[in-house]
Amino acid sequence: MKLSRIASLAAVVCFAAVVIAQDKTSASVPVHPPASKIDSIRGFSADIQELSRTVGRCVVQISSTGYTIDQQGGEHGQTSLLQPERSTGSGVILSADGLIMTNAHVVTGATKLRVRLAGLEHEPGFSLRAHQLHHGPLEAKLLGLDRQTDLALIKIDAQDLPFLTLADSAEVKQGQIALAFGSPFGLENSVSMGIVSSPARQIDPDNPMIYVQTDAAVNPGNSGGPLVDVDGRVIGLNTFILSSSGGSEGLSFAIPSNIIRSVFTQLKKDGHVHRGQIGVRVRSITSALAQGLNLKDDQGVLVEDVIPGGPAENAGMQIGDVIVAFDSKPVANIRQFAVNLYRLNVGEIANIDVLRKNQKTTLQVHVTEHKDDPDRFADLITPSNSIPPLGIYGLDVAGPIAAMLPTLRITSGVVVAARSANSDYYGDRPNVGDIIHAVNGQSVSSIDQVKQALSTLKPDDPLVLQVERDGDLAYLILEHE
Repeated sequence: MKLSRIASLAAVVCFAAVVIAQDKTSASVPVHPPASKIDSIRGFSADIQELSRTVGRCVVQISSTGYTIDQQGGEHGQTSLLQPERSTGSGVILSADGLIMTNAHVVTGATKLRVRLAGLEHEPGFSLRAHQLHHGPLEAKLLGLDRQTDLALIKIDAQDLPFLTLADSAEVKQGQIALAFGSPFGLENSVSMGIVSSPARQIDPDNPMIYVQTDAAVNPGNSGGPLVDVDGRVIGLNTFILSSSGGSEGLSFAIPSNIIRSVFTQLKKDGHVHRGQIGVRVRSITSALAQGLNLKDDQGVLVEDVIPGGPAENAGMQIGDVIVAFDSKPVANIRQFAVNLYRLNVGEIANIDVLRKNQKTTLQVHVTEHKDDPDRFADLITPSNSIPPLGIYGLDVAGPIAAMLPTLRITSGVVVAARSANSDYYGDRPNVGDIIHAVNGQSVSSIDQVKQALSTLKPDDPLVLQVERDGDLAYLILEHE
């Protein structure tokens, strides 16, 4: 895509306005825009067509099937009914062997995933075309998801697929052209065009997550589809819109490609995302704060606490320091601090520039994993840790596992390390990080004891789990499907 073509297109628009004005005074005189202007428009259109065809081959439609609890009002109050739920979304192929990135909310709770290769069905010679025409969509497997970023990785059994590459979202500029692909309202393989309204929009001041904002038309069903630049590289994953009507109003938001890259790599390797931290609590610097503490300016983030024994303290960071850069990347506020920290992997060393009494110094700080991240247990599970009736993987609270947990109300039990897609029960399913202490009032301290207690239950028997969650004890009530 050439900028000269865009400029030429604007010139033709202006030319048309002049022609209309002239036409009012001399309607009988035929006029035609210069051939060079028409050629520019045709060239621009041809480029968009080719870009759409190339990218569209790498965009898929995802159908998910699961169950949800539907609250129905009845004569005697509210009644919970288990209802089948089917939804559609979009995804983008990021590897030749069928790795597909989408939104977590597209696949969360799904018991079955199907992928339709909408852009490839009519490609001559495509190896899966016969399979598609005779057998329908391909079955997909969920490899992992991350609710915090709303990203998920799924896989289909295929080879030699076309795929897209991820751009550097730090290079995305306001005003650049962007195309959004997906299946709005189930209309597969659709494309819309707009510009980048903001390359790094923070929606919630208390949430450091940022998005690429665009005015390209995005509607329900576009979720998980790619937002691409004029080179066909993914600059974001379409995630949500702000709308008073429920439809597109020109406020569309995509997860930046640099976040996608980090999550994709970790989900592919481990099936979950590791959360890095350096052991500090920071806050944005306001003018009043800068004046009261005699800071040089209000740029950077103020270190208001350093965790004893943490990596920041070990590197020499102190309360009152002002962090101004991560590996030479500026930090002007908490949003930039979180983005710079997020791109670092656990185990890496960050060169952090701080101002201390208005003197700049550089500290080398190790990035470590959050001790309270429930996904940290997932690396420790094996098939023997599976508890199929509950659809979970557990770990006995003992030895090194106990050392990884905070102080518990009850010192024995089974920690939920991960959840699988299938479960024999619905209702208040245990979350990752929960500690199961009892099954129907019977105390349990191992996976074997949980399995034994479940094996004695009949399909019509109620199931009540006593769990500890975030320091609180609670009962979870489940019913057999």
